[in-house]
Amino acid sequence: MAEHSPLLTELIDSLKLLPGVGQKSAQRMALHLLKVEQDKSIKLGQVICKAVENIKHCRQCRNYTEAQICEICNSTNRKSTQMCIVETPTDLMAIENGTTYNGIYFVLMGKLSPLDGIGPEQLGLDKLEERLQSGDLEEVILATSSTMEGEVTAHVIAEMVKKNGLKTTRLAQGVPVGGELEYLDLNTLSQAFETRTNYD
Repeated sequence: MAEHSPLLTELIDSLKLLPGVGQKSAQRMALHLLKVEQDKSIKLGQVICKAVENIKHCRQCRNYTEAQICEICNSTNRKSTQMCIVETPTDLMAIENGTTYNGIYFVLMGKLSPLDGIGPEQLGLDKLEERLQSGDLEEVILATSSTMEGEVTAHVIAEMVKKNGLKTTRLAQGVPVGGELEYLDLNTLSQAFETRTNYD
């Protein structure tokens, strides 16, 4: 097996941190970064450093933002009586791009999975409880995935919502069992949103 320089090996290993990137893909990426114009690769590194240092969680919805409060939470044009609960920022982006939803969000950054060490604290459910008690909300839309963990997460949150006397709805037809929102086509996602049902 051919030996790489220590720095190239370190670059390849670092790229393997990206989702879906194995040894061969990481090696191709590393060699490409060294092959393209040097200033472009340097700029990529600088942007990654800047993003990691400056992007944080919104204090209200937990989405990624450079400010204390994200643009969606700050917008006066959003319907603050509706909150859509999603697992990831990717799900939020899919809903923004594929539906006419104009409410606010709460981003869990995962789903309940005790075996993986993900409990209520990691999902910010204490912060969600504060939002539910704010008195501004009328409807909470559960847009977690249809996986087992997503369903358990939805059930736990539905109980919290019920305790606060708010309406709970769930995305309806078009979302396959075991499916992740980020992989749905936009028409299916839009239909699931429009035909959401009460969650009991």
